[in-house]
Amino acid sequence: MIVKDGAPVLGRCLRSVSSFVDRMVVGDTGSSDASVEVARELGAEVIRVPWERDFSRARNRVLEQRRCDWILVLDADEALDRTAGARIRELVEAENVYAYDHWRWNYTSDTNMRLGFQPARPNPVRIEESRPYPAYVPSLTTRLFRSHPGVYYEGCVHETVTKRLAVLQLATARADFVIHHFGHAEDAERDREKKNDLYRALGEKKAAENPDDPQALFELGLAVLEHARRPADALRYFERSCQVNTRYAAGWLFAGICLVRLQRLPEALERLQWAASLGLRNAVFYQAVGDAHFHAARYAEAREAYAQVAALGDASPLSEAKLGACEVHLGLAAEGIRRMQQAVASAPAFAELYDILATGALLGGDIELAAQAAEARLRLGDTTEFHLRLVAILEAQMSARNAVRTG
Repeated sequence: MIVKDGAPVLGRCLRSVSSFVDRMVVGDTGSSDASVEVARELGAEVIRVPWERDFSRARNRVLEQRRCDWILVLDADEALDRTAGARIRELVEAENVYAYDHWRWNYTSDTNMRLGFQPARPNPVRIEESRPYPAYVPSLTTRLFRSHPGVYYEGCVHETVTKRLAVLQLATARADFVIHHFGHAEDAERDREKKNDLYRALGEKKAAENPDDPQALFELGLAVLEHARRPADALRYFERSCQVNTRYAAGWLFAGICLVRLQRLPEALERLQWAASLGLRNAVFYQAVGDAHFHAARYAEAREAYAQVAALGDASPLSEAKLGACEVHLGLAAEGIRRMQQAVASAPAFAELYDILATGALLGGDIELAAQAAEARLRLGDTTEFHLRLVAILEAQMSARNAVRTG
């Protein structure tokens, strides 16, 4: 592993593997905390690695220390559960497999979170340390591979060995152990922002060095869309990825998502249809299709799309609230309002749900509920002039109604 200032969580990571690995090597890239001392106390060898704003270079300097037949790569904010060690020992006995793809569970305190095109899923608490977090987002990774001089990391960010394995035509297989990642849930907001800024800057460097790599363009587009929240800029990267490879389904999907946010709805649906024609029909796809139809006031089509999210088992409070809003627009006010209230109850800190409930309840004729939702939204903070005006309008309507009742 490589680490920088990971002392608070490094011990958890190393203890999760120390009972079954033969050797632990930690490359410290400039820690100012007790990371080095923690690593050495737990039996790890520590080498100093210069930070050159390139994650692959740092990881490869640690790989130069390899002496084992198999290598497992972790980060300080990750850990394995109790079942993983024995399973990994079994996996490395395979004679014709050179690497294993497996799942990384990225824990989050937000049930509406998405990483790439994977939505959050309920946390089954496979590891006790994850109990405080209601959801996780799965991502496929390759962290267990044979020691081979031709297998090394590539990419200054979102680094991977998968391309090298493919170039060398080394056989890989799917494994059933999980790496548990806590960074998204545990990082302080400012620390997460600093990481996102670094990843975006390195993503720009990577895309500039690999202008014809659709994956590099896609990764940069995601960083610009999800962290910088600039859909117009992100759209350029996604569309460029599709130009480089017309069958790059993820690029078409996220180009469509950007266009929905930009209210260019016919173009959005066109891009989304391309993604569908390439076989990408997951929860994020149906969410985007639902959003496009909803903004175009095609509420029946939007309801059908949001229902598909639930049918896939990936419903979130946000998708359920949007489904409820469709039902209100279609004349099913009681059903829709009940669904929106359930969404708010399941994620009471998620501000957008109150916006949906307030407008849906107003449309459904429940002015009192609409006012309560709007006032609750104000208490969450980060409001705009719209929220203040909505509360004022609703309070005025309630006062007028009460005056008529008592007049």
